[in-house]
Amino acid sequence: MKNIKLIEVPSEIGAGTRGASLGVDAIKIAALDFMSNFFVHFPSEKIEVENKLLFEPIQSPYAKRIHGMLTLYERVSKAVSDSIKSHFFPVVLSGDHSTSGGTLAGIKMAKPKSKLGAIWIDAHADLHTPYTTPTGNMHGMPLAASIGEDNEECKVHELDDKTRGLWDQLKNIGKISPKVLPEDIVFISLRDFEKEEKALIEKFGIKVITTSEVRRHGAESISRKVLRYLSDCTDIYVSFDVDSLDSSISRGTGTPVSNGLKEREAEDLISKFMQSRKICCFEITEVNPTLDKENLMAEIAFNILQRSVNILMMN
Repeated sequence: MKNIKLIEVPSEIGAGTRGASLGVDAIKIAALDFMSNFFVHFPSEKIEVENKLLFEPIQSPYAKRIHGMLTLYERVSKAVSDSIKSHFFPVVLSGDHSTSGGTLAGIKMAKPKSKLGAIWIDAHADLHTPYTTPTGNMHGMPLAASIGEDNEECKVHELDDKTRGLWDQLKNIGKISPKVLPEDIVFISLRDFEKEEKALIEKFGIKVITTSEVRRHGAESISRKVLRYLSDCTDIYVSFDVDSLDSSISRGTGTPVSNGLKEREAEDLISKFMQSRKICCFEITEVNPTLDKENLMAEIAFNILQRSVNILMMN
C-alpha cells in the first residue's frame, strides 16, 4: 500500500488567464459537495507561492515572472523530493502547469539514477522556450525546461542576459539536466501546438497518442501500449492537465480546446496507469473555477483524483 502525500501548489504566475490559483480550493469544495472526507485522510503540504508578482510590472516579456518561477521550482522540487525520500507517493495539485517542471526536478533529485518517463495528458505540448514563446507565459514551457531544450533552431526572440541566466538556472534545477529524455515522454490528447513545438516533436520523434486513438482502442489497450513504450523507464510521472478534456466540459480552464477526451475516458485511462508499479507521482493542474459554471471542472478533477488515489492505495 502506498502512503499518499498531497502537495498543493496554488500558483498561477505561469498562466495567461487569471484564476488558476483557486483551482486547488475548488477541488476541495467539490470534495465537500460530494460529502467526501478525502482531504482529511492524507498528510498535505501547501507550497508558499509568488502570486503577488501578478501585481508587479513584467520584467522578462518572453518568460514572464521567471524569477518567481525559479523560486517555485526550488520549493516544489524540494517538497516532491523530500516526500519521495520519506517513502510517500506525491500527488501534486497545482494551479497552472508551469510548476510541473519543479515536480519533475523533485522526482529526479530523489532518484537521480532513475530513468524517468512522463505521461503528459494535455491539449498542449508545453515545449516552448523563452526563445520561441508566442505569449511569454511559462505554463507553455515546463517540458522544454525538463528536457533541457532551448530550441534555438526555431528562435524568434533575442533574450536579455538576465532572462537567459534565469532560464539556464531553471533547466538546471537540482543540478541535473535533462530530467527526462524526449524519447521517454508520451503525449496524450495533444492537439494544440505551434510549429516551433512541432519541430521538437518531430526532431526527437516524441510519441503522441491522439484523442481518436484513445476513443478507438479504449483505456486498457492505450495504457498497455504507453507502458510498453516506456518499458525502459524505472519511474513514470503522470501529469494531467484538465484542458486535455474536451472544451464542451473543460470550460473551467484557461485554454480549452475542442476534440478532447471525455471525462470517463480520462478517468479510465488515468486509473489504468495508476495500476502500474512504476508510477511515482501524479499531478492534476489548470482547474480555473472563475471560468466555470457550478464548479464542474473541479468536480471532474476530484472524481479523477479520488479514483486514482484509491487505486494507488490498493497497489
